[in-house]
Amino acid sequence: MKKTGMLNREITAVLAKLGHTDSIIIADCGLPIPDQSTCIDLSISLGTPSFTSVLKAVSDDMEIEEITLANEIKHSNTTLHDNLMDNYSDIPMTYISHEALKQKLKDAKAIIRTGEASPYANVILQSGVIF
Repeated sequence: MKKTGMLNREITAVLAKLGHTDSIIIADCGLPIPDQSTCIDLSISLGTPSFTSVLKAVSDDMEIEEITLANEIKHSNTTLHDNLMDNYSDIPMTYISHEALKQKLKDAKAIIRTGEASPYANVILQSGVIF
């Protein structure tokens, strides 16, 4: 049994398979996930686990080259946006429309569904390299 880092075996497997520029998505509980996409559903109840707790655990184990958010988060979820700006300021962030973000779901290696119930709490994490 692993002692540290990501303990979820499905997330660990996805992270281990990522190559440079591959992406995963951490999503709120309302994001429509395509049937053909790999979904790791962590949701237990409304709000649990939170988006921020899952992002923290994943970012501790993943080399993130870029974060992509929906433009709408800036005005519709300022608390989460401010949290991301404060805690991930060392990672370049780009913004696209929420509709464009949903179009990118099919390209992700996996979508991790949280119990988050706040607007636009979705992020695309692009894998970097550790060398």
